[in-house]
Amino acid sequence: MKNIAVILSGGSGSRFGGSLPKQFTKLAGKAIIEYTIDVFEQASNIDEILVVSQTHHIERTWEIIKKNKWSKVTKVITGGKERFDSTYSALQALKDYDEKCKVLFHDAVRPLVNHTIISNCVVALDQFEAVDVVISSADTLVEVYDDGCISNIPNRAMMRRGQTPQAFRLGSIRLAYQKAIESNRYIFTCDCGVIRAMLPHTRVATVEGSERNIKVTHPMDLFIAEKFLQAGNKIAFIESDSLLPLKDKNIVIFGGTSGIGLEMKNIALLHGAHVEVASRSFNNVDICDLESVKSYLIQVNERLGRIDYVVNTAGLLIKKPIDTLSLDEISALININYTGAVNVAIAAKPYLVESSGMLLNFTSSSYTRGRAFYALYSSTNAAIVNFTQALAEEWVTDGVRVNCINPERTATPMRTANFGSEPPDLLLDAKDVALTSLKVLSSNKTGIIIDVRKDGR
Repeated sequence: MKNIAVILSGGSGSRFGGSLPKQFTKLAGKAIIEYTIDVFEQASNIDEILVVSQTHHIERTWEIIKKNKWSKVTKVITGGKERFDSTYSALQALKDYDEKCKVLFHDAVRPLVNHTIISNCVVALDQFEAVDVVISSADTLVEVYDDGCISNIPNRAMMRRGQTPQAFRLGSIRLAYQKAIESNRYIFTCDCGVIRAMLPHTRVATVEGSERNIKVTHPMDLFIAEKFLQAGNKIAFIESDSLLPLKDKNIVIFGGTSGIGLEMKNIALLHGAHVEVASRSFNNVDICDLESVKSYLIQVNERLGRIDYVVNTAGLLIKKPIDTLSLDEISALININYTGAVNVAIAAKPYLVESSGMLLNFTSSSYTRGRAFYALYSSTNAAIVNFTQALAEEWVTDGVRVNCINPERTATPMRTANFGSEPPDLLLDAKDVALTSLKVLSSNKTGIIIDVRKDGR
């Protein structure tokens, strides 16, 4: 009486473009299908996972499975040209399973499905033979004729948008497909549609889905999915609230003599980590000089034996119109905020490869839109985000994770110097940002921009 997840990964991704099907496209440093399978792997009420793939991508799929060490995936089978064919292939692979098994069919390109949705589907199958995941529609839905003219405008309150998983008792979905084949009917919008057409007396229950549970179909969907990952960082990114994993870890913090960097150092030390800090004023380490950074890390590695995490909190903000900046100020803004981050990454990589560690960068909420009077600061922060995402993808095969913290306005000496005294209740406390940042270090994810917000979400 197993609960089985079937991941439908047989699509070609023709609408998405690219050389690989969209399920293998990178989302924040990992293939989309990795997020999808991992949710079901971690779901306590899923016993087994079966993946349906295109024949020539089966080996690629197994490589991903082995890399992630997923234990629930038992089969990767060949799918068909259409969704109907892929589901039928899965049913054939499950032909020896008990008909009372619960089977959840899920699109590989819906990577943000959550455990609540999965659990609700499993529970609903205690009372129903079929379950669909749906969400309400904020838009008016319009039914049209072939010529594009409106034929009907249904009551929006009665309408829902369908998602996956779609869940069934194995015996029911197996019978529905058998009847469809016997009737020579192969065109259906979804598996619940097969049930409704072939077993019309079978009630199909619904459970609430999520706006986050989007299907990545077009390139813009990838951007939206990444933003959802960002916005849900406390749930989707930080696996544990504990700082116990920091014990005996070796952390290097560039810019660790004030602000967020200093708070990270103090908290990490209290939790048993070994912390080294670097700055030009403290120990004459200049992140604008690659050789200076390299020389410093060589010394730290010789002293500590390894480097687990490298954090770069160094930054410079000069708030004034760009045409009033001196050449020295322009150079400093670019070199400290961007060139310095590049230098830290280059110098840190060999040590992080050896420790399978993490590089943690910092950006600012100004990266999403250039701000007047600190154009270079906001644009270099945007560059840091792009740099983080690119490195995460570039270094994933080396076992190095690269992530970035994006705090809202934070009470730091740098901010005070540029904005003066501001109401404390409008600013994040640097300690809170530091605490979240240290929790991120023990995450196994990469390529994520983690928002830290005043409201705590």
